Amino acid sequence: MARYKKKDYLTTIELLEEINRKLQESGWNQPEVAVALTDCQEAAIALGTNLEQQGEIGVQLTHILEEYCENLYQLGEQLDGGNQENCIQIGEKIESQLAELQEKLEEQWVDKREIVFLPYKASMWDSLESIWMAAEADPECDAYVVPIPYYERNADGSFGEFHYEEKLYPAYVPVTHYQEYDLKERHPDAIFIHNPYDQYNSVTSIVPEYYSDKLKMYTECLVYIPYYASAGGTGIGQSLCPAYINADYIVMQSADYRKCYDARIPDRKFLPLGSPKFDKVIRLCANPPEAPDNWKEKMDGKKVYFYNTSLSGMLADTENFLRKMRYVFQCFEGRDDCCLVWRPHPLLEATFASMRKEFQPYYDKLKQWFFQSGLGIYDDTPDLERTLALCDAYIGDGGSSVIFLFGVAGKPIFILNNRINTLPQEGDWSGETIREYYEDNTDKWMITRENQLYYSPNNDYKYEFYCDLSPYSGGDYYSRVFEIFGKIYVCPLNAQNILVLDNKRIIKKVPLRQEANRGGICYTALCADGYIYLIPIYYPAIIRYDTQKDQIDYIEEYQKIISKNVNGEWRVGGSCVWKNYIMIASPNTNEVLVIESVSMKVSVVDISTGNTGGCMSMVPEDEEIWLLPYEGTVITRWNPLTGLTREYGHIPEKFECFNRNFGYKCTERPFSGIAFGKDFVIVSPYWGNMFLMIDRESGKVREWVPPFSISYEDKNGYWHSAYVGKFLRKTNSMGAGTVRYYDYVGRKIFDININTNEYCEISILFSESELRKHESGFSEISEWVPYACMENAFCTLDEFLDGKSCGNGFDKEMQLQAHKKITENMDGTCGKEIYQTVCQKLGKGERK
Repeated sequence: MARYKKKDYLTTIELLEEINRKLQESGWNQPEVAVALTDCQEAAIALGTNLEQQGEIGVQLTHILEEYCENLYQLGEQLDGGNQENCIQIGEKIESQLAELQEKLEEQWVDKREIVFLPYKASMWDSLESIWMAAEADPECDAYVVPIPYYERNADGSFGEFHYEEKLYPAYVPVTHYQEYDLKERHPDAIFIHNPYDQYNSVTSIVPEYYSDKLKMYTECLVYIPYYASAGGTGIGQSLCPAYINADYIVMQSADYRKCYDARIPDRKFLPLGSPKFDKVIRLCANPPEAPDNWKEKMDGKKVYFYNTSLSGMLADTENFLRKMRYVFQCFEGRDDCCLVWRPHPLLEATFASMRKEFQPYYDKLKQWFFQSGLGIYDDTPDLERTLALCDAYIGDGGSSVIFLFGVAGKPIFILNNRINTLPQEGDWSGETIREYYEDNTDKWMITRENQLYYSPNNDYKYEFYCDLSPYSGGDYYSRVFEIFGKIYVCPLNAQNILVLDNKRIIKKVPLRQEANRGGICYTALCADGYIYLIPIYYPAIIRYDTQKDQIDYIEEYQKIISKNVNGEWRVGGSCVWKNYIMIASPNTNEVLVIESVSMKVSVVDISTGNTGGCMSMVPEDEEIWLLPYEGTVITRWNPLTGLTREYGHIPEKFECFNRNFGYKCTERPFSGIAFGKDFVIVSPYWGNMFLMIDRESGKVREWVPPFSISYEDKNGYWHSAYVGKFLRKTNSMGAGTVRYYDYVGRKIFDININTNEYCEISILFSESELRKHESGFSEISEWVPYACMENAFCTLDEFLDGKSCGNGFDKEMQLQAHKKITENMDGTCGKEIYQTVCQKLGKGERK
């Protein structure tokens, strides 16, 4: 306030000086003199009233103003008497008084900055604390911490329970009640906030008076600090929030994070200075605090594990999240060498109440069991970093920012798989190892979960290790492999390059134009005429790679057709190679993008069909293409040359779909593939509950029962399957009519003659010892998770608690080096750097 008020007061004094000067220059002959004197007196009284509230210096200045007002009165008296000579003398006195007032205000009023911090949840105070410490230590700054209230939202979005966490802040932080700090009146030089959402948060809302559009009116500089830390990227929902529009500056962990924000935000707003959250971790871990008295006995002589249950993990799959909680509690039950500190996300229970109400009773029972069984320590304290400093290792979700705090602290991170809720049985590693097969390719190559490439030299499903595709052991960076003109090409999924392999090594990386760094860059790849086409999810172009010329081309502007967000889910339409064309369908309309593979000529065709559910799979057959729907059960048979279509939609009443990720009944993704007979076709289920046989001519549809056993339920969490299975291709291994089928649930391959129902199973073979040999253990996981160990059949939670590991053991120095890649100022000086930078900006008077 001091700087703002001083500037305001000086402006008033300069205005009074200007009026006095003009009156003197006019010889006091202006008709408006009386009115001007009245205005000056009112301005002086208002100024004096304000100054009286500013302490001793304000009282001294008020005395000068009182004398000034007396002279204004005398000036008026002399004007009424027509004595201009006296008016000139009094005017000179006024000039001297105003000069004295200005001089004393400049000299005696200490030019301090006033900076206010507006946290709303005490548990998120760490994102602001080290900046406040720097401001508090500056003798030229008055720093205020003013916690602001917030509401939980009801299920209908309305405001629910009111919260004000004034008393939850550390004792060393002097807190000012929000009702005692008038932002409009005090107008601080800078305001720091950590809530970017304003009214657009479905779980909570700060009191509307503190939305960022209001705050920007009450300060010279509004600064947003992320309340979270991350490892190189943010979710799509974080790319553009209200606070980004209204803030003068946005602090980022590093310059690489710019690509995660909306391009419309001006670059000048971004300050790549690190995360204050790391400062507190580094400080506390260097000098660990004393544990609370009721924690000491449970921790004494034990290794302490921090168990984090996050919002993202719960919302992604609530049922498996709860099963995982029970499994974790069971793993710690009865152990006297370990102490479990369970710390739920501060908004977890509120989110259950507002968004997953049907699951809340199960959560409450697990929480009750935790307390009654004395399984460990329940941590609902606001100081996350203190708890972290008292713990030895992290277990929990990989999508939480808490893992990066453990990362910079140099403590082991064990990332849980929420689908796993049992110890592995013999062979369960197969469920994690055997991945996807594709309809339009041989099955010689398979990319396993650790970005490792395996191959079958004889193309007989007996796989051997070929090479590592990435320095990262996770992240699903690559998807498909093509052999073209004697070279091996590996296509990206989340990476932004194409790999060229030879002799069991990477000989070249073909870079793509770099775009926002987040998962799901590409959905799949197709190969035609020596060209590789990459079909995007988020990437803003279809990519073509000419393998002969080693050239990348981009087809822009069509992503809105092939990739869409439908009901909160990103979908990509079905695609295939037909003749010398690349066909890509829309996931929610009847449009098909047609690309001539060599010329790259593009056209858009609207198929004449009654199906409006979009297309999730395109299966070519000679002159025609069969389109399988995303929504509904209408299958379309289309001839691209004539434009004629035929629909098959009268399916058995017992046909149903079940979402394999969440288990509920749905109308989405019913079918996966087609096997072609002479007079009929067999349709395999994706999320459907049965195979169908369609008579080509009559259109009659009935259930078809395969001769081999099909499972529709995953064996356990190690065997998660995205879909039931699919037909791959014709093989003729048992005569005409033989097709190959991949049972994704059981990880099995079958050849079946659909005319005779003869079949045989083809074994998929990996060497368990070879897989264990190449298991990564603790390693750099991805660009989003710098260093950790991932739970799987070879690296179990029990073994981690026992201090055993498959693959690399924990290396603290390697972990610290990995985390230095994702943030600036990882030496504990981030808050100081942010404070000094903002002060420099204020000194220059910079504002958008």
